[in-house]
Amino acid sequence: MVRVTTPGVRLLPNAITVLALCAGLSSVQFALTGNYAMSIGSIGIAAVLDSLDGRIARLLDATSKMGAELDSLSDGISFGVAPALVLYVWQSHGDRIGWVASLIFAVCMILRLARFNTLLDDTDQPPYAAEFFVGVPAPAGGLVAMLPLIATLQWGEGWWSQQYVVFVWTIAVAALLISRIPTLSLKTVKAPAKAIAPILVGVGLLAAAIIVFPLVALAIALVLYLLHIPYSVYRHRWLAAHPEAWEVPPRERRAIRRARSHRRLRLRPASGRVAGAAMRAVRRTNSDLVRSRNLRERDHSSATSGPTQRRRSWRRIGIRRR
Repeated sequence: MVRVTTPGVRLLPNAITVLALCAGLSSVQFALTGNYAMSIGSIGIAAVLDSLDGRIARLLDATSKMGAELDSLSDGISFGVAPALVLYVWQSHGDRIGWVASLIFAVCMILRLARFNTLLDDTDQPPYAAEFFVGVPAPAGGLVAMLPLIATLQWGEGWWSQQYVVFVWTIAVAALLISRIPTLSLKTVKAPAKAIAPILVGVGLLAAAIIVFPLVALAIALVLYLLHIPYSVYRHRWLAAHPEAWEVPPRERRAIRRARSHRRLRLRPASGRVAGAAMRAVRRTNSDLVRSRNLRERDHSSATSGPTQRRRSWRRIGIRRR
């Protein structure tokens, strides 16, 4: 079946990208007028639109080189330049150190996006690399940088709103952007069929929390995102040490992890089902190695002891070979 896409529909992903760009720039205008809540909301809207344009382009088969370049430009402005200017307007009041921190954040965001574009063309990456981002992605970095402003709007002045604390926080987030720390990508997450209903209920509860307590919900989401980084680093290291587990289903991958942990502690698995799943997974992942080793041993034995084995076979059946 050939998918036919009209020219008007092909413009839809680029139109969404332009809307994200406008939302990011509007956050600066809201900051200049003192409406910081709308500044945060504008960057949040830009993040939502940024997560939609690429998926819609792939669904409509409307991907293009111009769309990719426009998306990178939009991300650089919406999540690099705009948050830096919002924080500068909010906290610096013309301070030179604040301007330096804003410059560092914007430059690190641009460098992060440039590295992301180069990694798209890298074909030497392992298969499990598609599950991770290198460093904190642009939308998350732009929102995490706004966390002191979110806390100030919700709970008032505190240590989190001190000028130099905000500067240090901005530079720390900029370092996360250009770091090599792996962070999980939601693009490769696959939900089982039985989990669809609970996930939809969770989405409804999250929407209700955002409507009723928008700043609190956003702050909790950003803190949880930062807390997931140690798990992401552990998961990346485990997959790098066990690349054969990437091809097996998640259930069997968990069984491999349990089997190896029990083997390390010299314990038996807690249940026969877990033990059976672990053994099947381990046997499946190591089957090629065992098969090749058996073939090598068979070739070696046939080459070194072939005549001796044939004499023993004649004696075994009671026949004297002439």
